[in-house]
Amino acid sequence: MHQKNRSGATLYWQSQLLLLIVVPASCLWIFLQAMYAWSFRDPVLLQMAAISIAFGLLVWMLRAATAHAAVTGAIITACLYLRTPGWRTALFPLIVLLVLTLVATRVGRAHKEHLGTAEARRGRKASQVVANLGVAALAAIPLTATQLFTPSVRTQAASLAAIAAAMAEAAADTLSSELGQVFGGQPLLLTTLKPVPVGTDGGVTLAGTAIGCIGAAVITAVSAVTFSLNLKISAEVFSAAVLGFFADSLLGATFERRGWLNNDAVNFLSTLAAALAAGWLVSR
Repeated sequence: MHQKNRSGATLYWQSQLLLLIVVPASCLWIFLQAMYAWSFRDPVLLQMAAISIAFGLLVWMLRAATAHAAVTGAIITACLYLRTPGWRTALFPLIVLLVLTLVATRVGRAHKEHLGTAEARRGRKASQVVANLGVAALAAIPLTATQLFTPSVRTQAASLAAIAAAMAEAAADTLSSELGQVFGGQPLLLTTLKPVPVGTDGGVTLAGTAIGCIGAAVITAVSAVTFSLNLKISAEVFSAAVLGFFADSLLGATFERRGWLNNDAVNFLSTLAAALAAGWLVSR
């Protein structure tokens, strides 16, 4: 929905903070689940290891991520699979999100390189992976003993909706940013609706907005089929993703432009807004 500049070095600590929040929490959850699976000789442990390692290697070989980012992605993959093992796994919308991201990043690359907004050829960094997928991983982790040992249908549905909404918002933001600058034309600043240069934080285009909403709808549809979500919950997931999508541009046009937040923090907070909204709507 908006075109983004590179974050300044002065706010690099925000990216590091996100890594320190998401990665240790995910690793702890994986360890506890792995110990539980090991005690019962549950095959999910081997499945998780094989799938997460394969996923990390794939994105690294495709140069979609740096080595550190690929490891981070493997951790998030393991976390999501342990929350949703088997065939109804959150990895299906995750794979679709990855494919959409790869395609969008490569479309019009020469044009984006000319503008200075193209993704690095080495792929995404670990902090970018956490910024886009960290909330989905955290949404997979039960926050209370009640959720862990006696989960209700409502809390289960809220968790799945939060995971789906976070990934749908990430898809919307990525597609709008990558494709909006190629097909969108002159962007307007969300808060003033005045024309701004391509690459301006908080700049929106009609084409970018439409593409972003389509991306959110695709991930929502895949999640609905995967998790067997009914029409009402699917609509709530999509609405929450679009809310997070607009929050992303609003944060970009205000806090990011003022130098208070970097791009990773904006992405993380936007997916968090989508996840919280979806969880709240479903658990009402």
